[in-house]
Amino acid sequence: MQLARDLRVLRSLILAPATGATHAARLNGFYRGQAEDYDDFRQRLLQGRRQMIRQATAEPGRIWVDLGAGTGANLEYTSGDLHQWQRIYLVDLCPALQEIACRRIVRHAWRNVEVVQADATEFVPPEGVADLVTFSYSLTMIPDWYAALAQAVRLLRPGGRIGVADFYVSRKFPAPGGARHSLFTRHFWPLWFSRDNVFLSADHLPYLRDRFTSETVSEQRARLPFLPGFTVPYYVFVGRMP
Repeated sequence: MQLARDLRVLRSLILAPATGATHAARLNGFYRGQAEDYDDFRQRLLQGRRQMIRQATAEPGRIWVDLGAGTGANLEYTSGDLHQWQRIYLVDLCPALQEIACRRIVRHAWRNVEVVQADATEFVPPEGVADLVTFSYSLTMIPDWYAALAQAVRLLRPGGRIGVADFYVSRKFPAPGGARHSLFTRHFWPLWFSRDNVFLSADHLPYLRDRFTSETVSEQRARLPFLPGFTVPYYVFVGRMP
């Protein structure tokens, strides 16, 4: 029953704050109680993922690295045939979510997909290079987001693509043409999400636009389940290495 599943997730969000001595421990402690219901609830919460993945995978390559891949749900949003990729690495630090990803791989019989427990700031595929790197609502959960993007830069071949979808807030004075958020938005949502160690930033999107050649930049707002009248900003970015 939908309501029962939602209540289980909400109970975990409220009663199981992200605590632990390490980032991996915090992630697993936070998601362990909601892993089974993760995909259904987040499908309504995490807007823009499908758009980002479809656009980022419109040109299949050899190696795709999904950093902070969680349950592997992104693979169900791809353009074209997933088997066109030589190898896909689902990188995460949370065993509870990775267990769901492993089940998904078996269910779809994806022989070219591998689940890897590793830090997004350090992971290097055996091939040493990637054609696509994606972050789907994971960049705000990586303590050193700059190091994670720097690692993506190191992995991507010239002309390789990066795709990111995530929550954010704008700078007080954004670049021309960019969304400008109110004082309430810029202060309330970072405070709200920080309880669960999700850190909304005004710097992610400007960094992406500066470091990569932009193909898609979309700034929108999403409704939140069980919070009528509230919308949180999110962005979708797809770009290329110069």
